[in-house]
Amino acid sequence: MALYSETDEARFVPETNPKLNFRSEYRKDFARVIHCASFRRLQGKTQLFPGYESDFFRNRLTHSLEVGQIAESIAFCANETNPYFQDNPIQPRICLTAALLHDIGHPPFGHNGEAALDEMMLPFGGFEGNAQTLRIVSQLEKKRYRPDVECPIDRRAGLNLTYRTLAAVLKYDSLIPAERPKGAEVCKGYYFEDHPVVDDIKKHVVPGWTGGAKFKTIECAIMDIADDIAYSTYDLEDSLKAGFLTPVKILTSGMDLLERVARIVTKKIGRTLTARDVLRTFADLFISRVDPAAMAAVRDPNDDDLVTLSKALLAIEEMEATSTSGQARTEFTAELVGKFVEAVEIEVDEATPALSRVKVQDDVLQTIETVKTYTYEAVIASSRVKLAEYRGKEVVSGIFKALSGKDGHILLPEDTLHLYKAANGIRQREMRVISDFIAGMTDRYAVEFYGRLHSDSPQTIFKDI
Repeated sequence: MALYSETDEARFVPETNPKLNFRSEYRKDFARVIHCASFRRLQGKTQLFPGYESDFFRNRLTHSLEVGQIAESIAFCANETNPYFQDNPIQPRICLTAALLHDIGHPPFGHNGEAALDEMMLPFGGFEGNAQTLRIVSQLEKKRYRPDVECPIDRRAGLNLTYRTLAAVLKYDSLIPAERPKGAEVCKGYYFEDHPVVDDIKKHVVPGWTGGAKFKTIECAIMDIADDIAYSTYDLEDSLKAGFLTPVKILTSGMDLLERVARIVTKKIGRTLTARDVLRTFADLFISRVDPAAMAAVRDPNDDDLVTLSKALLAIEEMEATSTSGQARTEFTAELVGKFVEAVEIEVDEATPALSRVKVQDDVLQTIETVKTYTYEAVIASSRVKLAEYRGKEVVSGIFKALSGKDGHILLPEDTLHLYKAANGIRQREMRVISDFIAGMTDRYAVEFYGRLHSDSPQTIFKDI
């Protein structure tokens, strides 16, 4: 069976434009993403460190671009090295487009913003970044409308992307319940009200789909792995640049942190890791940055203690350059990305090639998950970063409470207010409109909007909402 079919290129709203037939349907998808407002707004959403701290640190936009480059590289590598894909090449442009879209549904303030919105939306289907991504591209973006539906809140077709590209952003084949109990954790999947969209995607990408195994296309799996690679390398690089981490700090980590990371990675990869395994992973990464002759000199049994210590300190200084030298950091991350990409393998599903399994070699997967988890636990979950994030959760919750309270909807911008009224009093739809509005905010706009509601020095009324 072929990897692609004509039904992959179909769209919610059929389109014909013979004057622009020099582009493939997937290149049109890419162009639509690049030019849409939701993609541009990623530049104002936090990745690891708040954007106002430094121009160096990545934001959601630059992170997505890096994920896209890595995803394309994985596809090109598979097309070059795997005999099946030499005859049935993967479309790298779909992988790239999926990567550019993968974080487009994230609200302001990252995971804290997501948690705040989900908490507010629990009685109405919750909130989740990946589900919101699908919602944005299939409905919220203002590119196409369904001509066969009258109600404005239902007839939007978003960017009207091809079904194969839409499938590439469907990371979790799981229906989020329409209502969840208070205190429930964020549930990954797609919204209850969007399940007809997902059913439509499956029908076109895998004709005759009857369920069974989880639905995850090869392009989506490539994007997902590329995201893990980018997280593990570039969040570490940003942490090294910021001074939150250094090779010495990592290699002298407390046992509590190392054991916590080992437990989390064990659960992720299904193999038992110890604190020593975590330490060994980083030792292998950083010691490889030291001149082998210098490392050999440290172990010279003919040296006395003082000489050995001196040589060891010189080796450590060279290793520390990974955090103090921009060139060393760049070389370090480039080597990691190259190593990780080459370790990606694809098991072709002959019956359903579109759902072929993409995986990473076991030893490299362990490294990726260890680095990613350590960075999260040591930096993202640290009190210094959490302190900055806490305000974000307060801001998102405060805005939602204001807009969802009595007559709060009148504070919405005119176009959003129109959608709210089109819900015709159906509370679940009204709350989803509010959630969509807040999720689309950048960090800065959310703080400004919150300030206009609560600050002693609000913006002028002549500034648009």
